[in-house]
Amino acid sequence: MELNSVEAVQQALATQRYVSEQSLATAIYLSLALPKPLLLEGEAGVGKTEVAKALATILDTKLIRLQCYEGLDVSHAVYEWNYPRQMLAIRVLEDEKVDREKAVEEIFSSEYLIERPLLEAVRHSTGKAPVLLIDEIDRADEEFEAFLLELLSDFQITIPEIGTIKAVHPPIVIITSNRTRELHDALKRRCLYHWIDYPSVDKEFRIVTGKVPGINERLAQQITTFIHELRREDLYKLPGVAETLDWAAALLALNQRELSTEIASATLGAILKHQEDLQAIRKGKLENLVAAASNGE
Repeated sequence: MELNSVEAVQQALATQRYVSEQSLATAIYLSLALPKPLLLEGEAGVGKTEVAKALATILDTKLIRLQCYEGLDVSHAVYEWNYPRQMLAIRVLEDEKVDREKAVEEIFSSEYLIERPLLEAVRHSTGKAPVLLIDEIDRADEEFEAFLLELLSDFQITIPEIGTIKAVHPPIVIITSNRTRELHDALKRRCLYHWIDYPSVDKEFRIVTGKVPGINERLAQQITTFIHELRREDLYKLPGVAETLDWAAALLALNQRELSTEIASATLGAILKHQEDLQAIRKGKLENLVAAASNGE
């Protein structure tokens, strides 16, 4: 599919049941046209990761995902050497009486590299450019951010024993952050930026009816109104769109046609994941939220 305009991007996302505003479609279009990595920030569960998944499907290309976490290092993100194979090769080379310099050159060649997501994305040379998703970058250490700068600037990776490997087809890079910490300006300068906020009631209604087949409009409207009102509460963790979809699917699985206080209480664990939040809502607020959802349908 040709994504040669902002409108084309928005329409293509709709085919994947991803409801987007023009501002997000514009950011994606510019990321593809320039090309430039796209940094998506927002609360957990608002659809940042889904952008990369939808884009890979739309472009009919490979999605390469790097899930970030504390302590992530080069050996897990970029590459590591296949030490068992290298040891076997050393023994063979010793038997063949190959000189030391040639042996070192042999065992530290690309043949003995184990590709991790970042190197895989750079070395990808068949077919279309892949979509590289660097998910939840804020969970990784600041040192890892610094390592990414070369990749984000020049779409290349330097391996000391081999040299610089430059991408034949520069990957389409989507970086997500839940903003649990601030990212460095050096990383942000290399990216286009877009903030994905919690959706409006109308937008979330369209997401629910598009993503949860079989749900009736009355229940979908009640769910989205309930969630919208719930996000006004002082909670430890507000529910994202992902939780809204989980709740809608759960209510549908229970053959519910409309929301009630009893069924909302029984299924509240689909949208709230902290005991303090569950107790706070069940003690005196749940009935009002269900009433607001029913009146606002």
